[in-house]
Amino acid sequence: MENFKKNAIVGQSGGPTAAINATLSGVIRGALASRRIDKLYGMRYGMEGFLDGKTVLLNDLFCDGEDKLTQLEHTPSAALGSCRYKLPDPMSENEKDVALYETIFRRFAELDVGYFFYIGGNDSMDTVAKLTAYANRAGKQEVSFLGVPKTIDNDLAMTDHAPGYGSAAKYVATTVREILCDCAVYTVKAVTVVEVMGRDAGWLTAASVAGRAQGAPVPDYIYLPERAFDMEGFLSDVEQAFLRHPNVVIAVSEGIRYADGSYVGEGSLGSQLDRFGHRDLGGAGRVLVQAVRDRFGCKARSVELNLSQRCAGHLLSATDIREAVAIGREAVLRAERGESGVMLCFKRVSNDPYRCEIQTADIREIANEVGAVPSHYINEAGNHVTDACLDYLLPLIRGEFAPTFREGIPEYFVL
Repeated sequence: MENFKKNAIVGQSGGPTAAINATLSGVIRGALASRRIDKLYGMRYGMEGFLDGKTVLLNDLFCDGEDKLTQLEHTPSAALGSCRYKLPDPMSENEKDVALYETIFRRFAELDVGYFFYIGGNDSMDTVAKLTAYANRAGKQEVSFLGVPKTIDNDLAMTDHAPGYGSAAKYVATTVREILCDCAVYTVKAVTVVEVMGRDAGWLTAASVAGRAQGAPVPDYIYLPERAFDMEGFLSDVEQAFLRHPNVVIAVSEGIRYADGSYVGEGSLGSQLDRFGHRDLGGAGRVLVQAVRDRFGCKARSVELNLSQRCAGHLLSATDIREAVAIGREAVLRAERGESGVMLCFKRVSNDPYRCEIQTADIREIANEVGAVPSHYINEAGNHVTDACLDYLLPLIRGEFAPTFREGIPEYFVL
């Protein structure tokens, strides 16, 4: 068996989450136990760092017991560092593009890499798909390429959910619940708009409904990108809410857009594109608050949860962290079996009791696709979510997985 040993490399890419390091821990655990993997390298800052020769040997860092891995699993952000790096078309005949891929595969050979694991979201799966396509084109089948999912947006296709979503959803659900408590103390008319991350899919915003399971207050309205936003309809909804109580709370996705496709918040914070052509979002809440002030002349404010949604390591979902570790370990097992050009996926078997199985799907069916909130999870008016959505959500946010506190604050792993 020793003669068949190869090295592996793992990277983290895209926006961090509170669970992406738990998935990294799963890959490390799997690699350390593997009879087919010798050394496990970590890319510093994803593919971008790899191209700059920035790697670290993870065997040495995690060979001395369980404590570091457990601490890593409790640590938010991406311990290896991340990037947003877009590879060129793998079918391109451009000399510069071909040279880039040849450099990547030459470095794989120099490190004797036989297994490549990339932990990330849609854009990261695009990277895995392109590396797989170039390997097939160039006859370089020495490396197995596996995508391991993470995203707080939960917008990856072919999987029931992605690690990172459960913890972020738990944070959103808890924070909105607390905002509702705060807003309920006044009798003066006021509108609070909570803006939640989510460019193309409203999964995270939908989590604001979780209080319904306790019979607790939930936002008066929830608006997701899956439905075209209508400003007059929104103002009419606010007017109806004022008939019920003076303090109105509304949750909106940052990616809500009008029927013509333009974002509600477009232009409020400038207009920049990232390397994958995604427009910077944010500001939808501010636009809605101004519309409320203009129409009703009442107090209105916007609460933008922003980065705290994805880095709240003090409020982890135990389900999320357990599954993140499990899917990382399973990625190693699948690679050992010869699978390549795939992403690890969850298939939900049952809600009660909650149970998921880990499978794989062709990376070509996942990269650059959007796993949207299905229609039956959104009410007919398009301004709230259904009980079916709540049933989907609850198992993913259950359980607590707290970090170790020292001197009153969480103690996190630093590479």
